[in-house]
Amino acid sequence: MEAPHSPAAEAAARLTLTSPDQMKELGRRLAKLLRPGDLVLLSGELGAGKTTLTRGLGEGLGVRGAVTSPTFVIARVHPSLVGGPALVHVDAYRLGGGLDEMEDLDLDVSLPESVVVVEWGDGKVEDLSDDRLHVVIHRVVGNTDDERRTVTVTGTGTRWEDAGLEGLTA
Repeated sequence: MEAPHSPAAEAAARLTLTSPDQMKELGRRLAKLLRPGDLVLLSGELGAGKTTLTRGLGEGLGVRGAVTSPTFVIARVHPSLVGGPALVHVDAYRLGGGLDEMEDLDLDVSLPESVVVVEWGDGKVEDLSDDRLHVVIHRVVGNTDDERRTVTVTGTGTRWEDAGLEGLTA
């Protein structure tokens, strides 16, 4: 009889941010933990700060080009200016299917030498890697000027067991 499958290892951090500048700074701090082959999934409502976080990642990784939402082009590649990994920024919002529909983007080819960030990737790209970072951003909804965001960063797989996610809350 086979041993039961053990769940993937997870590490997590939870933060409360109060401004877009803090979201961008979180991206810069996360970039210090990233390396080629990392898959990052971003989840959150429209306007939660997914692209702002990705701008910070781009700054932290030292990539070329302004990081903007790739909603209409689906994916943008930002090459490194400092000899590090490229940033592949994907917006899967308009893609309804799972990994099959994403195959045309060749993310599996880009992943080994890049950092791949996928907005709206839940249920669509998890099969690209057993090791991934999932960032969930919750914001106050409705007619409010409240800029607070609760961000949960969860690393799944052995890659993230000792990656230092707990340092994000410091």
